[in-house]
Amino acid sequence: MILKSPDLRALALSRQRQGAADTAADNLRTHLSAVYALAHGSQNVFASPLGPFHFGGSEAYLPRFVFFGPHASEESWRLAFLAGFDQRDLRGSHAALSLIERLERESETGHGLHLTFYPLVDAAGAFLGAPYRGLAACHWGRRQAPEIDLLEKDIRLQGYHGFIRIETASSSEEIAVIRINGASVDHLSPDLEVITTEDTDPFPVRFEADRTVRNAVAGPLSVADDLPFSPFELTLRIPAAWPDELYQRAASVLLQRFVWRYRAFQAYGQHL
Repeated sequence: MILKSPDLRALALSRQRQGAADTAADNLRTHLSAVYALAHGSQNVFASPLGPFHFGGSEAYLPRFVFFGPHASEESWRLAFLAGFDQRDLRGSHAALSLIERLERESETGHGLHLTFYPLVDAAGAFLGAPYRGLAACHWGRRQAPEIDLLEKDIRLQGYHGFIRIETASSSEEIAVIRINGASVDHLSPDLEVITTEDTDPFPVRFEADRTVRNAVAGPLSVADDLPFSPFELTLRIPAAWPDELYQRAASVLLQRFVWRYRAFQAYGQHL
């Protein structure tokens, strides 16, 4: 029997990639720990992990943080932020965590709002070594992953008015994309917009819109017909080629501006 020598170059590349993945996971754990510590002493941010769930015989929790803006109440509009659909690229997770930190420092941005953050949807991938499962493209009513199962059950209980997703665009994309799907709240007033070109400066952004929610094949809108409200979904896609610092800064800044403008919808709705 002839034994083939190992491909040392391929082996080295594999170890390099694994080392990078381990470093990325460690960095995320550090950032998560910092936000857990922030929540411990905060009057506005609360940590409330979702779960447990089981994968491959092991147990883990889905990180979840809740921000209650000043004067928020049970009647406040509720938004859910989702990031970290693929543990191979955790920049969206860091962006979501950075937004929580921004809101803690500038709580008036979310005045009267109830915001829930799921910064790491692919928790089994990051914590339990699960392979890539395409969670961003999962239909939420088909139990394709334990994390999606947890999220689907939770959104039925919470009654969110909207969902905000942070994703990485393809490597061919050069500018960020903001896409709005579903029944938006722009029917409240023609003078109010969810986010404008002024809000996106200086980042290059393209806007897309689809007012329908029927036949959605992925994400929370795939079960929208069973929810107590007709929610909208805003997806922010950041180009994969953008450097990490630019990626995270753009995502957190753009979404903070979105939250700020969204306050106007709630304020307007309270005076209808």
